[in-house]
Amino acid sequence: MLFLKYNITSVYLIIQRPQFFHHVFCKKLVLCFISMYLYIKFLAKLYKHYAKFYLMENIDYKYLAFSKFHGAGNDFIMVNCFKKHFLMTESQICLLCDRRTGIGADGLILLLPSSEHDFKMTYYNSDGREGSFCGNGGRCITAFANNCGIQCHTHTFEAVDGIHHYNVKKMSEKEFMASISMKDVDSYKSVDNTLIVDTGSPHYVTMVHDLKNFDVFNEGAKIRYDKNISTDGINVDFMEVIDNKYNIRTYERGVENETLACGTGTTAAAIAASLWFGGNDININTVLCKLNVKFKREGDKFKDIVLTGPATFVFDGFYIFAN
Repeated sequence: MLFLKYNITSVYLIIQRPQFFHHVFCKKLVLCFISMYLYIKFLAKLYKHYAKFYLMENIDYKYLAFSKFHGAGNDFIMVNCFKKHFLMTESQICLLCDRRTGIGADGLILLLPSSEHDFKMTYYNSDGREGSFCGNGGRCITAFANNCGIQCHTHTFEAVDGIHHYNVKKMSEKEFMASISMKDVDSYKSVDNTLIVDTGSPHYVTMVHDLKNFDVFNEGAKIRYDKNISTDGINVDFMEVIDNKYNIRTYERGVENETLACGTGTTAAAIAASLWFGGNDININTVLCKLNVKFKREGDKFKDIVLTGPATFVFDGFYIFAN
């Protein structure tokens, strides 16, 4: 009634006193735009919340809700399976990770519920196969879980190589700083500036010169597929030391190409740096940014290893599988 009375009064003023028309019209137009803006903002928030937590339950399987994250350029498709667990074929995962015909990523990660820990992580390489542990993926999933509102009761999560402790801090709307514990390392092979070590995934670290212009793809593939080094294949990290700074580039098994960063590779490079040059708090420069690795060294054993670096939210989306 109040709204009706207001509008009748406005019409009366416009008819009887035309000089008020411009003032009333402008005022109502401004109010209209403000209302529309607030309504659209409300719908956007509602959509974001609804899409992440509820929509996957109620839509057909051909639609997949996801988030895209990257850790130092190592990028992943994240799927929240707390409400519904999606089983995808190797070919579907390959399609999603394809940078020309899909979403594009180095891998796909499922965020799953856990009975004893905050969540469980399952990682798939871009070739569609379930992979060994992914360090940057592990950091990114802690940020994704934070975005999804997953409660941090134990600050631990399950992965293929065991239990990982984590700490994640939201720095801005898109940026996080994430730390995760890595598995202890008590066995490795170090010969002539090369190191073979398993940091959750198997790695071959070797020293090179002129890393910037080094042929990572071809030289990495040679080592990755060398059966004399590993019958199952191995990730390859090329490291260069300039002015006491450690720089690496990595060829990843399963991606079958260079990635902009690799968390388990960074950890392997830090262990190599400690063996060859000393130290237990080591910064490693990847292609895009710096990652940090801390650990306790007891003789030839490396314990309490912690990998720290940025994790970045890129976007949310829906993928529609073709019939």
